[in-house]
Parts: sequence; C-alpha cells; structure tokens
Amino acid sequence: MSIEVNSKPMDWIEDETIKQLLKRMNYTFPLVVVKIDSQVIPKAKYSETIIPDNSNVEVIHLISGG
Repeated sequence: MSIEVNSKPMDWIEDETIKQLLKRMNYTFPLVVVKIDSQVIPKAKYSETIIPDNSNVEVIHLISGG
C-alpha cells in the first residue's frame, strides 16, 4: 500500500487527510495547491479529504515575487 507524492513513493496511511500528510512531510509553505489524481482539492477541504491508497498526490507551493 503506497501513494506517490510529487513523483516519489511514500507509505500510505489509512484515513490520512491532506492536512496530516502535509504535516508529516513538514510542508510549511503558506500557499500550496494539492491535487489528488489530477483533481484540485480546495484548501478548505484539506482537513477532511482522505487520501486513497494508490493515489498520485501533487503538492505545489506557490511563490510570489516581483
């Protein structure tokens, strides 16, 4: 049982939410976009969206600049 996060295999944890995954991976960026199997997940749903086994997860952090 595994998932792929940004093209890297990781252990899948049953009932793990996006919020928990971001914490496990030490992502602290204030602006991130998360996609599960190419579907963008709204930030308001990070704490309730459970990541299914065998999912392809993309975590994209946004950087502002000028």
